[in-house]
Amino acid sequence: MTGDHVSSVLDALADALAGIDGIDIERNAPAGPLCTYRVGGPIGLLLRITTEAALHTAVSAIAEHKVSTLPIGKGSNLLVADAGFAGVGLLLDGELTDTTITGTILVAGAAASLPIVARASVTAGLSGFEWAVGVPGTIGGAVRMNAGGHGSDMDASLVAIELADLRSGTISTVPAHDLDLSYRHSRLQPWELVVSATLQLDPGNADVGAATLKEIVRWRREHQPGGANAGSVFTNPPDDSAGRLIDVAGMKGHRVGSAEVSPKHANFIQADPDGSADDVLALMIEIVDRIDETHGVRLHAETRLIGFPEADVERVQATDSHGDER
Repeated sequence: MTGDHVSSVLDALADALAGIDGIDIERNAPAGPLCTYRVGGPIGLLLRITTEAALHTAVSAIAEHKVSTLPIGKGSNLLVADAGFAGVGLLLDGELTDTTITGTILVAGAAASLPIVARASVTAGLSGFEWAVGVPGTIGGAVRMNAGGHGSDMDASLVAIELADLRSGTISTVPAHDLDLSYRHSRLQPWELVVSATLQLDPGNADVGAATLKEIVRWRREHQPGGANAGSVFTNPPDDSAGRLIDVAGMKGHRVGSAEVSPKHANFIQADPDGSADDVLALMIEIVDRIDETHGVRLHAETRLIGFPEADVERVQATDSHGDER
């Protein structure tokens, strides 16, 4: 599909959705302000969707126009190439951030912030989702990568999701056991969009939960850097940690252009203000190659890499010799 054809399809989609309540449309929206790395090129067409009705309309229109899509969430695990993404970015907000709690069942919209949901669950006297207070992403993104921390993950409490198929234009309920959840993995495809998630939590004590939240936040601030990064870059290999391997290899503070391995935590990459997404990926490649050379371990980047040459993405997201994703 040529660039001109893609552009005309995006124009047609924008025309089809123009004037729909709950949908804001922007052409060539810069990725930087939408991602925690704060870098990246333009997104061909950005749809900001704030109501469930508007989402249904957008899902049908996207399927009809057959365009590539990119769910963005908080952009906390996303890196868009400097060349950009010539497709549709989906940014959910408004009604799609809502959380409802009935007994021990919590239902959260895909755009709901993980720290906000964690705090809401504790306030309601529930336990089992405290870990999420330290993860700066959304419910939808957490389902997609089976996010976790502090001894738990989404798989521990997820019951089902509402899932939009952006190829067929349908929305259906999918039980958690059909998602093939494992360490930082689900079977969700790029054309599938999480709409909401249902969690089964445990009865708890609000005061105990509040203390747990406070401790998790304290630990994160003490051990992890702030600034323009997307959290842990590489998944941990079996019985080891990616950060330890990178540290031992002497790469803390190592820099490629505008990207640097964090001096505070070696499994974080910091991007300079007005930096380059391509520099971030180039640094990932150097890290993977160095760890392979020094430790005989092939690290696997968990970051969603969009718009880069396939060969470069493969270098940092390939499977190891046993076929297991790292």
